[in-house]
Amino acid sequence: NGDAFHQFDPQSDPIEQQIALDQFPSPEDLWQRYQKQLSQSQQQLALQSRYLDPGGKSPRYYQQVAINRSLKAIAEGQNRILLVMATGTGKTYVAAQIIWRLWKARQKRRILFLADRNILVDQARSNDFKPFGSAMTKISHRQIDKSYEIYLSLYQAISGSEEEKNIYRQFSPDFFDLVVVDECHRGSAKDDAAWREILTYFRNATQLGLTATPKQDKEVSNLDYFGEPVYTYSLKQGIEDGYLAPYKVIRTDLDKDLDGWRPEEGQIDDEGKLIEDRTYDRNDMERTLVLEQRTQLVAQQITEQLQTTDPMHKTIVFCEDIDHAERMRIQLVNLNPEQVSQNPNYVMRITGDHSEGKAQLDNFIDPESPYPVIVTTSRLLDTGVDAQTCQLIVLDQTIGSIARFKQIIGRGTRIKEEYGKQYFTIIDFRNATRLFADPDFDGIPEKEDDDDDDDKDGTGRGSSTSTGPRVKYRVGDVEVSVLAKRVQYYGSDGKLITESLTDYTRKKVNQTYSNLGQFLQRWKEADRKAAVIRELEQEGVFFEALSEQVGTEMDPFDLICHVVYDQPAMTREERTQNLRRSSYFTEYGEVARTVLDALLDKYADGQASDLTDLQILRLDPFKQVGTPIEIIKAFGGKVKYLQAIQDLEQQLYQVA
Repeated sequence: NGDAFHQFDPQSDPIEQQIALDQFPSPEDLWQRYQKQLSQSQQQLALQSRYLDPGGKSPRYYQQVAINRSLKAIAEGQNRILLVMATGTGKTYVAAQIIWRLWKARQKRRILFLADRNILVDQARSNDFKPFGSAMTKISHRQIDKSYEIYLSLYQAISGSEEEKNIYRQFSPDFFDLVVVDECHRGSAKDDAAWREILTYFRNATQLGLTATPKQDKEVSNLDYFGEPVYTYSLKQGIEDGYLAPYKVIRTDLDKDLDGWRPEEGQIDDEGKLIEDRTYDRNDMERTLVLEQRTQLVAQQITEQLQTTDPMHKTIVFCEDIDHAERMRIQLVNLNPEQVSQNPNYVMRITGDHSEGKAQLDNFIDPESPYPVIVTTSRLLDTGVDAQTCQLIVLDQTIGSIARFKQIIGRGTRIKEEYGKQYFTIIDFRNATRLFADPDFDGIPEKEDDDDDDDKDGTGRGSSTSTGPRVKYRVGDVEVSVLAKRVQYYGSDGKLITESLTDYTRKKVNQTYSNLGQFLQRWKEADRKAAVIRELEQEGVFFEALSEQVGTEMDPFDLICHVVYDQPAMTREERTQNLRRSSYFTEYGEVARTVLDALLDKYADGQASDLTDLQILRLDPFKQVGTPIEIIKAFGGKVKYLQAIQDLEQQLYQVA
């Protein structure tokens, strides 16, 4: 009621009581109360503050929860711990924070960080683990140096099929106090895997597993080994919180996939093989049956999508196997001659057998490197590849496992607003996105049968069986066409929207603002227009996709007015020009006018979603005018500067 605090401390004083406002306990008093509940090891961990990197980065709320729950479990003596966090939410960063706290408190002195991709180890070493400095080493060249405390390693670098390659045995079984297993849904999850032998050897160490997708099938279970997760942060939560990119899905059905294709009696394929007489459907395509015109049509659909949006949007095409990935690469090269002529690496195949393609992986995931733009792959990019600016994921691969599907979708979930990425697109030729509707998609899966057919032999022929490599028929003269195509969007309830995006937007906005007057009043009253936009985004309004569909460069305000309330379309440039023709700027001095004019340019170009954000003053062309402090002083101080920006926004949206 605002007159008192209500106090309840079940650990030390189970009596509920009210205390006066001026009797609220001091931080020191609260700390003393809290310490009484902790063991000595827990107190040491609590006293050890987390590491803040030189950029001032601190854990997000969910990362802090993950760190604290893991530390609490370790302090209570739990030796097998599982953290489940969606791709793009900072699992490695969380691991580094946990290790730092334990290491600084001397609770865990020697620590092993294991991963199955070299890029994961190198990224960890140069980024999140950098503060460990000279105490840290990466195990390489099968050389062991026991003088370090923090060890980073590939599973493969310390183990192998031959005993002399199992160099982890050069450490005593009790050498490590903590073993952290990144992407633990992979090799280490299987009971009889060579990698599991490493964990068994260091069984006395506390072991922390990290994954976005705990593996649960008839042979493999992370939960059997690590136990139930101490914390789960899902894709749905990440999107709702604004930390992960939402998505739209273009489901594309091809006639031969749905209707099937049956050869004529005695028909042979292009290589002279007699084609088995049966009906081939979507599950056979590119696996046992290659229809060359189908491959070309898929490549054409991808090309058209990029030409409609941006030919430089980074794209991953998931193919059935290496052979399919190579044929898809060739078709994409042939359909994009202009782009390929500018850079031959515009389209690349990145698969396990292709050293030239793998050499381009770092460039693909580097936001500053424009090439390669399109990569075709089979399994290599499923997991652990931090493709921050990937904006298009193409699924032309049979996917039955929810774990694999989540990993693949995770390649696009990073938000990189500074590179124009706020959402991503999925083109689905295999109905894989049906798995979004699975109740286990955002939870811990029950044990399932994994019907994926890995390209294990690396030949491009698919998996080998007891009877030899799978037969693949190739037919070039069968016509294939698009039977149906529909676009769906991620809704605020976590489900895909199947109705028109404009109809969906009208319905959602009208639930909050039943008429134009209400919306205009809320917009006018808001000190920060970005807050109104954020509110609508949380309700499921998809501004960037809506702008694409409308096809006009309008800002969110005008999109709502036009789409929801049928007002005339007005672009950012039109609003800017109208304001500049008014007498608005005459009341300001020369420096202030220059700054306001530059802000309008940023607004017109769509580069500034929130004009009140002071960080924009650190960018060009504002840096040419002066430092942020100097600019703010030109307006008479921060309060007057922010008032000037609010006045600018009010004038901008009043101009008809």
